[in-house]
Amino acid sequence: MKRNLLFGMTLVIMMILAKPIAAQDHGFGLGLILGEPTGLSAKLWTTRDNALDFGLGVSVGGDRISHHNNIYYDGKSRVHFHMDYLWHSFNAISTTERFPLYYGLGGRFNTGGGYDGSFGARGVFGIAWFPHATPIDVFLELVPVLQITPDVGFGIDAGLGIRYFFE
Repeated sequence: MKRNLLFGMTLVIMMILAKPIAAQDHGFGLGLILGEPTGLSAKLWTTRDNALDFGLGVSVGGDRISHHNNIYYDGKSRVHFHMDYLWHSFNAISTTERFPLYYGLGGRFNTGGGYDGSFGARGVFGIAWFPHATPIDVFLELVPVLQITPDVGFGIDAGLGIRYFFE
């Protein structure tokens, strides 16, 4: 019995190690994002150049939305969810490493911190790094937000993150 168990474990380990490394430009990735929001980040490639991006997290210090030339800042925490459709430009930066620029449109939903049930439209601008021979991507993005409800205003989300891509 011990021998069969050892053989089975060895076979599973060999299969895991022999598995080709997943690329970062297809499939599904899951990881972490720090900033606004801080939490989970996911990416699902739909084509070679397009992907859906999702985020679920919490605020690290409330929201900053400009309202009629005043700045509203509520230091209470809030829950943040967003979804964006992204376009990637793989040829924008010429280097031996892969640094695609990306941009997109999406929406966000916040609750808490004075913005219960708030919706906003997002414009996403970012850069990613796809290290060679690894199933990860590292990204930095800046996201202007047009807050639609409960009050109209303008804000900025930003984040630095990393995702692992599953085959």
